Amino acid sequence: MAPVIRNRLRTVTSVLGDLVVHESRRSARAHPDAERRRAVAVREALERLGPFYIKMGQMLATRPDLASPALTAELENLHDKVEAMPFHLLEPQLERDLGPDWKLRFDDIDTIRPLGTASVAQVHRVTLADGRPGVVKIQRPGIRESVAADMALMRKAARLLGRAAPRFSAVIDLEAMLGSLFDAMEPELDFTGEAANMDRARDAIASYGTLRVPKVLHATPRVLVQSLAGGESIRTVDRDAIPARRREEICKDLLRFMYRGYFVDRFFHADPHPGNVFVSEDGRATLIDWGMVGRIDKRTSMHLALVLMAIARNDGHSLASTWTAMGHATPWADMAGFASDMAALTPRLAGASLQELNFGAALTSVLEKASRRGIASAPSTSLLGKSFGNLEGSVRHLYPDIVVGDVFRKEVNGILRHMISEQVSGEQMAANLTELLLGGTSVLEQWRAAAGDAARRDLTLRVHGTRLPRGRGGGASPSTQTLLALAAAAYLLGRRARPGNCG
Repeated sequence: MAPVIRNRLRTVTSVLGDLVVHESRRSARAHPDAERRRAVAVREALERLGPFYIKMGQMLATRPDLASPALTAELENLHDKVEAMPFHLLEPQLERDLGPDWKLRFDDIDTIRPLGTASVAQVHRVTLADGRPGVVKIQRPGIRESVAADMALMRKAARLLGRAAPRFSAVIDLEAMLGSLFDAMEPELDFTGEAANMDRARDAIASYGTLRVPKVLHATPRVLVQSLAGGESIRTVDRDAIPARRREEICKDLLRFMYRGYFVDRFFHADPHPGNVFVSEDGRATLIDWGMVGRIDKRTSMHLALVLMAIARNDGHSLASTWTAMGHATPWADMAGFASDMAALTPRLAGASLQELNFGAALTSVLEKASRRGIASAPSTSLLGKSFGNLEGSVRHLYPDIVVGDVFRKEVNGILRHMISEQVSGEQMAANLTELLLGGTSVLEQWRAAAGDAARRDLTLRVHGTRLPRGRGGGASPSTQTLLALAAAAYLLGRRARPGNCG
């Protein structure tokens, strides 16, 4: 075992040991609020352990199937803010990455009052040599090695858990869930990756008039220089200073931009909490901190679109079938029970404003019920849930009356057009034809396979009363089937949105 991993193991063991001792000294009977106290102790322990465990705790807050209500509520309070490191201790990083003449790049640096003090990096305001305002983000010494050691330890722990609890792992693939977190955090440990994310996001955000992304001025693995985001956090901005119509448009643009990330670019800001959204006096919002992003594959994004469509049109059974298709059903899955759960849940979701509903938490409640019914959700849903929940929190601060479903309904046609154009492209058509030829089965054989799937309780998608087999060696590919379902759902949404239509 490498020395850095051994050191981190000792640190983790020490912190968790303190937590156990702390809890053993408390009497549950003496403290009626023992569960809340325990949740606070866990949150504080994760904060002590640093950035990786903080991110893991934030993701755990979106998994009510893994944590109690008291713990998930407390984990939502996790923050990554530590004591400021004296600037002279960061100067070796600047000299290593920017060269011995790094001071010539700046006319001035505020070394006393950092703008941000997270466990991965510290951010300071600067005045560039040409007089423009900017910020410099400097990675804390040794943090990359520490996080890498934490990841290695958790990978090993996940494998051990998978072998020790196979039934649990069949429903919750902890190793795959952690893998999505590792991938999302990678740019936080190498600022050239974060810079690339910002450049990509800036191109995608250009068509949204109220939004912007800071400009990258210089990037190395441990130092990032960028333009200054004007204004202040959406959490503390004076809402009365911005006209209501402008605030609504900012929130709509935020939602539209994130929908584009989920369904079109399949690349999205994974941590759009209020501290990462700045609003200026001119009524524009800036998304900062692109170190943690999510990426999803085409099939998952198509199924996610169907999930939101099902919620928007109050269709619990479609929600159940689509969610399961996004993951998979275990041999002991209770499909009928899950469908009933979703039929009871969707009426509470459709058409609710953010004042009435925590939309991100609603998605995680679907995940909780799926796990309870023996349905394994896609590993990426944890990161998606985190992104959704954080985005919703940001929007609520600025314009709480916005109806998320209405915004999504208006974006559906554009999303669908993009997905159709992907499916009818020459490359995709060739792939679909190859799948069909390789299947080499007759229509009769396909229906026999579908009947076998039904007997094994595999889930199917339903479109206008017709069951579409999930694809097993023949017939339409899963992405083609999903596209048909998207088209049907979009059609129904369009009919529902027309005035006077009761269908």
